[in-house]
Amino acid sequence: MAPESNVRMEVNANDVVAFLVELAALALIGLWGYRAGGPLWAKVALAIGLVVLASVAWGLFAAPRARFRIPWVTLLVKVLVLGAAVAAGFTILPLAWAVAFAVVVVLNLVLMYVGPFAR
Repeated sequence: MAPESNVRMEVNANDVVAFLVELAALALIGLWGYRAGGPLWAKVALAIGLVVLASVAWGLFAAPRARFRIPWVTLLVKVLVLGAAVAAGFTILPLAWAVAFAVVVVLNLVLMYVGPFAR
C-alpha cells in the first residue's frame, strides 16, 4: 500500500471547467482523427493513436499530479493539445460552437495562471 500524502488539493470552478475542456479536447482530437479519411482501420487507428498520444503527454507533463513538473513543458503541452483541439473544432464543429470552444479554452488557460484561480 502506498503511503498517504498529506498534500490536499483544493478544487475550484475553473478546475472543473478545465477538466471538461480536457475531455472535450480529447473527443475533438479523436473525432478529427477519425474523419481524416482513408479506410476504416486507418481512421480508427488514427483516432485512437491521437487520443492516446495527447493523453500520455498530458498525464506526464500537464496533469495536476503529473510525473514531470517542468513549467515551460507543462505550458507547451497544454498549448499543443488544446490548440490541436481548437483547430480540430474549427474543422468539425459549426463555426459558432468552434468559436465558443476556443474562447472557453483561452479563458480557462489564462485563469489557470492569472487571477483568483491561479495556481
